[in-house]
Amino acid sequence: MFSSLLDAFSSDIAIDLGTANTLVYAKGRDVVLNEPSVVAFSIKNGRKVVHAVGNDARMMLGRTPGNIEAIRPMKDGVIADFDVAEKMIEHFIKKVKSEAGFMRRGKPKVVICVPSGATAVEERAIYQSAQQAGARKVYLIEEPMAAALGAGLPIHEPAGSMIVDIGGGTTEVAVLSLDGIVYSRSVRVGGDKMDDAIIHYVRRTTNLLIGEMTAERVKKEVGSATMPADNEGMSVQIKGRDLMNGVPREIRVSEAMIAESLAEPVEQIVEAVKTALEATPPELAADIVDKGIMLTGGGALLRNLDIELRNRTELPVFIADDPLSCVVRGSGTVVENLKKWKSVLKTDV
Repeated sequence: MFSSLLDAFSSDIAIDLGTANTLVYAKGRDVVLNEPSVVAFSIKNGRKVVHAVGNDARMMLGRTPGNIEAIRPMKDGVIADFDVAEKMIEHFIKKVKSEAGFMRRGKPKVVICVPSGATAVEERAIYQSAQQAGARKVYLIEEPMAAALGAGLPIHEPAGSMIVDIGGGTTEVAVLSLDGIVYSRSVRVGGDKMDDAIIHYVRRTTNLLIGEMTAERVKKEVGSATMPADNEGMSVQIKGRDLMNGVPREIRVSEAMIAESLAEPVEQIVEAVKTALEATPPELAADIVDKGIMLTGGGALLRNLDIELRNRTELPVFIADDPLSCVVRGSGTVVENLKKWKSVLKTDV
C-alpha cells in the first residue's frame, strides 16, 4: 500500500521534445507545461549562460542584442545543439517539479519522444540530454506510437491504424497494429518548412522580408492547403523590411497567396502518406479503408489539409480532438502505467 501511495505522488513525467514546442505531462496531473522550444543565452568565459527559456525566450527571437543569442536547440525533431537542449530540458523538469510542491522528492523517470526516422546517434543524444538534465531513468518512445495512443486509436487490436503526425520539424506517417509499428516513414517537412515557404514566397513576390514569427502568424490566420473558391479568400496585414529601399513597410497578403506558397510542403506530406499506403500489407490496407487516416500535431490544424488528403487518397481523414497534445498525452498514458505499456518503448538505445 505504501509503494502504491508513493506511486500516486510520483514525479515521473513524459516529454514531447518538439522542434517548435515542448510539452510535459506529469504522472497523475495531466499536461502541466506547454512552452516554445527556445533558449536565450550569452557566452561568458567560453560557457553558455542561459538568460531565458520557453515563452520568455521566444519573445526574444530576432530581437536580441549582439551579446545574447536566442535559438531553437531542436531541428527536424532532433537535437541540433546538445548543451542548450540539455539546459532546456533541465529547466522544464525543474519548473514542473517546483510547481508540484510535494512532488519535489527524487529524480523523475522520464518518457521522451523521438522521431521514427531518427538515427541511433540522434536517439542517443536525446537519451543523454534527458539523463544529464536530471532524469533517474529515461525511456524512449517513437512519436507515431505516442501520437496514436494520445489520439485514442486501438493500436492493441490486430487491425491496421494509420497516423499522420505533422510537427514543427518532421511529419511522421505510420501504420500500427498489435502495439507495434508495421510501417513508418519520417519526412523532414512540418510547420517550420511551411513558415520558410511563406517567408521565401513573400520575399520573391513582394520584395518584403518578414520574420519567422510573422510567417507563423500568417500561417495560422490565413494558411490553407487548398486554393480558396474565389481565388482570393481572407487576407491579413503583415509588416517587414522592404528589400528595395531598406525601410519598414506594411502590405496585405491573401489566403490564395499563402496557399500557393504552401503548395510544395503540402505536396511532400501528401506524397509521404501515399508512399506509406503503397507499402502497407493488403489486410492492413483494407482496415485503413474502413477506419481512415488520423491527423495529429500542430500541422493538422492547417486549414483544409484534411480535405486535400481526402481528395488525393480517396480515404476518410480525421483530425484528432486535441492534435497539439496527442504525442505528449500518449507518452503520458505510458508514464501512468509503465509495466502495461513496456512493449511500445524502444529498447535498443
